[in-house]
Amino acid sequence: MAGKSTKTKTQAPAPPSRSAADGDDTVITALALAPAELTPAMRAYFDKCVEKLGFVPNVLKAYGFDMAKLEAFIAMYNDLMVAPSGLSKLEREMIAVAVSSENRCYYCLTAHGAAVRALSGDPVLGELMVMNYRAARLDRRQRAMLDFAVKLTAQPFAIEAADREAVREAGFSDRDIWDIAAVAGFFNMSNRVAAATDMRPNSIYHGQKRG
Repeated sequence: MAGKSTKTKTQAPAPPSRSAADGDDTVITALALAPAELTPAMRAYFDKCVEKLGFVPNVLKAYGFDMAKLEAFIAMYNDLMVAPSGLSKLEREMIAVAVSSENRCYYCLTAHGAAVRALSGDPVLGELMVMNYRAARLDRRQRAMLDFAVKLTAQPFAIEAADREAVREAGFSDRDIWDIAAVAGFFNMSNRVAAATDMRPNSIYHGQKRG
């Protein structure tokens, strides 16, 4: 109709989509701890992480306020998770995830769930480890290993000779039992530090090796 405005309303642009992991790469913990200057050895280690992984794991940045603590953490992690052992690297990562699932540790479930997916080549196994390892179709060796690690996590006071014998019967040596216990113990410690500090994993882990 003549004289009537023909203006049309323009729709406002949609706000950018947000992710539940937004901010996890910038606010790594809930503690205001200023990073220390990296030693040459730790700078080289961080550079190696970038070369091999494409990023520095946030847990290392979280420990970066104290070089002594950072170096001790890295040394223990590498000894338990990378050095020669009767346990495969995948088995050690499976322990990390089963223990972290028992403790509901967001950081370790995210980071080490991705490691299980990568080492196994099986995205479903990674998800099962995070949710409930008992639902996975594990062989007798793996099931005995994880049953021991999880009992050690939930009821350490209840570990007795029969528990060790069950692991031996599944094919593990006494040295292997030590390594299972050491890996489980390390991740119980790490889970508690992560929970206390609200440690956030690198967001890149969420999409890794999912098929």
